Amino acid sequence: MRVVFMGTPDFSVGTLRELVKAGHEVVGVVSQPDKPKGRGHKLCFSPVKELAVEHDIPVYQPVTLKDEAVQQQIRELAPDMII
Repeated sequence: MRVVFMGTPDFSVGTLRELVKAGHEVVGVVSQPDKPKGRGHKLCFSPVKELAVEHDIPVYQPVTLKDEAVQQQIRELAPDMII
């Protein structure tokens, strides 16, 4: 099943991991943009993005989902479901 996964925080990682483990075709991950953290304000990946990168899943980080271009990108992925 073609899946687009939407999530950012730690608790979302388990769901994405299980989707991959179950053999679903995760065609994209939509996550919040990277944010600066720590004293050096380095940009850090979210936990979900880290897992997606490990599994070579494309990551999309729009500022808003209301943008028609972002919605079109998601449609072009032709998912069977969005989680």
